Amino acid sequence: MNEPTLLILASLYSGVKHGYAIIQDVEANSGKRLGPGTLYGAISRLEKLGFITGLALQERGRRPYRITAAGRRAFQERMSDLRRYQLTLQALAT
Repeated sequence: MNEPTLLILASLYSGVKHGYAIIQDVEANSGKRLGPGTLYGAISRLEKLGFITGLALQERGRRPYRITAAGRRAFQERMSDLRRYQLTLQALAT
């Protein structure tokens, strides 16, 4: 799971959002700006994996996305991996 996909799952973990709202949320919380190509490429991969699902189009043609139960599990597993990695790095650095 690469950085954009993890950031998208983190953003959707708190609730349903459309693409532009994901971009804004990620930028506000991480300082990283996902371009449309990166965002929608990652969204496509996440949908194929069953980690998110697109909902019905809303106003102005915006499609909201929701994280699935499988996406929540994958996000939590990746967070656990990252915590273990951080502890390993800290142990090595001391």
